[in-house]
Amino acid sequence: MGLERDWTQGNILRNLLNLSWPIMVTSSFNIMGPIIPMIWVGKIGASAVAGLGVANTLAGMFTVAGMAGFVTGTKAIIARFVGASDSAGANHVARQAFVISATYSAVITVVGVLFAERIVGLFGLEPDVVAQGATYLRIQCAGSTLITFRYLAEGIMQSSGDTVIPMRITITYRLVHAILSPFFILGWWFFPRLGVGGAAVTDVGSHGLGLIIGLWCLFSGKTRLRLTLNNFRIDPGVIWRIVTIGIPASVMTLQKNIGNLVLLRVIVPFGTIAVAAHSLMQRVELIMSAPSTGLGQGAGVLTGQNLGAHQPERAQRSGWLAASLAQGYICVCLLAILLWAENIVRLFTPDPGLVQTASTFLRIATTGYLVMGFEVVLQQCISGSGDTVPPMTVSLVALWLVQLPLAFFLPRITGLGVYGVRWGMVAGMVGGALAYITYFWLGRWKRKRV
Repeated sequence: MGLERDWTQGNILRNLLNLSWPIMVTSSFNIMGPIIPMIWVGKIGASAVAGLGVANTLAGMFTVAGMAGFVTGTKAIIARFVGASDSAGANHVARQAFVISATYSAVITVVGVLFAERIVGLFGLEPDVVAQGATYLRIQCAGSTLITFRYLAEGIMQSSGDTVIPMRITITYRLVHAILSPFFILGWWFFPRLGVGGAAVTDVGSHGLGLIIGLWCLFSGKTRLRLTLNNFRIDPGVIWRIVTIGIPASVMTLQKNIGNLVLLRVIVPFGTIAVAAHSLMQRVELIMSAPSTGLGQGAGVLTGQNLGAHQPERAQRSGWLAASLAQGYICVCLLAILLWAENIVRLFTPDPGLVQTASTFLRIATTGYLVMGFEVVLQQCISGSGDTVPPMTVSLVALWLVQLPLAFFLPRITGLGVYGVRWGMVAGMVGGALAYITYFWLGRWKRKRV
């Protein structure tokens, strides 16, 4: 499993693939979270699909997206310590990260449980969509501690250089999630028919199972970095280091989610079919991006550990190699979408109107997919070095100055209707990818100190 392997030595391609393939599998199973419930909820109707899509975006913003920056900061510092062969320092950082996660999730639980319906209602959706979405959001926020802790435990193991154990944990809890989903959503056997709420119950419950296994592995020494509570103390200095790196990454992730919500608000006037098609598109893109995300996270680990071992050029070669591999895979997916877009959408819904709209969305998106691999991978490499301000800046500019203005104005000045929104999204993706390629090539991230 590579628990004792020095990832800063040896063949870069072999190290990249050995680190990345378990993360690819992990990412593929993680995206089952929003994908599987959507398949079963799609049998209830378009309003249920729309409610789940909106609420899932909000829940992701409050839980995983909100913690993502702090997990990024944690991973960057742990990777540096591991690269410098300082396991005690890595252990100390990991424990402080759990303090941050506990504080954050407590706030999210209170806000989400009390104000779920008001939050979902901000988007001008139809009443039945709001009701179903609020149920999902409330349950997700109530279980936010389980979700954020599990996400953090996975990040700690991956940044230490162990990507196999997190993969096994993810396969286990997501299979349980997949099996239970139809029972709680559609009321199979003696289970209650909870609809969209059942999707939330099974997701939170499966995260809880993943957390229990993950903590057992971390504290029992079954993974590369063994955690202990010996001499544990809250260290404001380390917490501040994590937060300093994590805030720009959190801003980047959160503003993407906020941007998605603004984008959703732009789409809402085009009707429930357009909202549902947008939600389906997000699921398809999750599937497409899983291998790229795995390669990017693997390259991010190599970047951090190689910088900790004072090998910046090796870190840069890892990034370019991972980005090239990711883009090659996406080009294959792009061709499949152009040929079989309708068949892909029918995996989620049989609704003819929804199939037509979503398949057109997919074909428009293929223009942006031409650079998607570089965007996904290089952003994670730069963040993996601890240099999180440039990715935040690129993300802000690409979304708020390119994507959203075009998504708002193109439908109105070109007569493209809701399809103009998709072209605006393509422009933002292409602009962001070009910016990441330029910054990574300049190499300023190699001098970042954490």
